[in-house]
Amino acid sequence: MSTTPINLAPYAATEKWIARLTLFLGAIAAICVACFCGPNWGAGIFVGATLAWFNFRWLKQGLDALTAASTAQAGQPRPQVPVFTYFTALFRYGLIGLAVYVIFKYLNVPILSMILGLCALGAATLAVSVYEILHPQE
Repeated sequence: MSTTPINLAPYAATEKWIARLTLFLGAIAAICVACFCGPNWGAGIFVGATLAWFNFRWLKQGLDALTAASTAQAGQPRPQVPVFTYFTALFRYGLIGLAVYVIFKYLNVPILSMILGLCALGAATLAVSVYEILHPQE
């Protein structure tokens, strides 16, 4: 195993672009959908994109905590992962599901529009990945 340090700056920049593009694509899609299908559908797209952004942020925080814990215990045969890391991973999905349910039930936003809005993260990841392939950093 190599002991040379890895430059993490390009990866951090890529993560920032994915987060920003998720919200940007969600907002653009919400505006377009609101014009053609109505404001409830547009709101659902934007809510879904915002939840996808939160999901990405919480996933990043969880992976950073997991990496820090495993790096701190590098010499041990069986590194221990904090239980809080598992809790936050499950809490993330539970909170997204609860938010979708409450918004659907009480604000009458179509659930399909929120699910489609959650796809903004996938679209942003795909766009940034294609950009990174076509314009390599190194």
